[in-house]
Amino acid sequence: MRIAVYGIGGVGAYFGGRLAQIGQDVVFIARNETLAALRTQGLKVGSIAGDFSIEKVEVTNNPAEVGVVDYVLCCVKSWQVPAAARAMKPMIGPDTLVVPLQNGVEAPHLLAEEINPANVLGGLCAIVAFQAGPGHIKHSGGNPLIRFGHLDNHPDPRVNALSEIFNHCSGVKSSIPDDVLVAMWQKFMLITPWSGLGAVSRAPIGVLLEQPETRELLTQATEEIYQLGLARGIDLPQDSVTKTLKTLEGIPPNSTTSMQRDLVRGRPSELDAQNGAVVRLAQEVELDTPVNRFFLYSLRSLELRARGALTFNRRSSPR
Repeated sequence: MRIAVYGIGGVGAYFGGRLAQIGQDVVFIARNETLAALRTQGLKVGSIAGDFSIEKVEVTNNPAEVGVVDYVLCCVKSWQVPAAARAMKPMIGPDTLVVPLQNGVEAPHLLAEEINPANVLGGLCAIVAFQAGPGHIKHSGGNPLIRFGHLDNHPDPRVNALSEIFNHCSGVKSSIPDDVLVAMWQKFMLITPWSGLGAVSRAPIGVLLEQPETRELLTQATEEIYQLGLARGIDLPQDSVTKTLKTLEGIPPNSTTSMQRDLVRGRPSELDAQNGAVVRLAQEVELDTPVNRFFLYSLRSLELRARGALTFNRRSSPR
């Protein structure tokens, strides 16, 4: 199988690296310092599931050089998905499947606006990983999980084949959900309240759970997304909120989300695809989501500053 990995942050580098580790035909689409590092030094992954490195990496910044592939793992940030979809078109043939692994629930629809919807799957992953440097990734928490399937859940041997390939990778578990939209919304319920509250408080998940006040906010924000999913026709189980909090309790207590880390460091984040999406999608069904709205409005100035649309000092000096 020929597999392209578009976007080489923590997610793309880890899952693409594991595929390359077992001898799969993997090509990475990267740019700038990451492109140069992969070409000269290969890929290095420090992982709680076992460190590994790929010395010879096939990498390019030009998808047109790659040709048609069997699968594309779309691992860019959520706001980069439309541009990535346009750029990856030379790699997509009639039988190519594109697997979006962004946080949020809107990536499949963004991809389908640019490429044939028949090529687009729903997908999600679970991993705590980040870029320690160009071509160097650290996986610091979580048991890496990847799930995907057609949005209408029809069976497809190509989907089964990719899942089997991932299950041969060390440190990766893959499965095909009975309902991929439900699975995506369950991930949305987990990551979005954590991201928003973590970014506002700058505290790790262990603190958010152990302090009664932040735990209450976390619970309320999760309940809002659960009610939103139901209002939008997603068949979420009744115990979704309880199970989400239990899953969060199993995450290493010092863990933070990528959105939280990006905002703290003054980088553009996935705020619009997470808390922003909750507020936007809720407005369409006339549902109020006050806690997620509070997270969005509190963090918007940081997001605008990171994108160069607003200027103010990081710290104000006392008078």
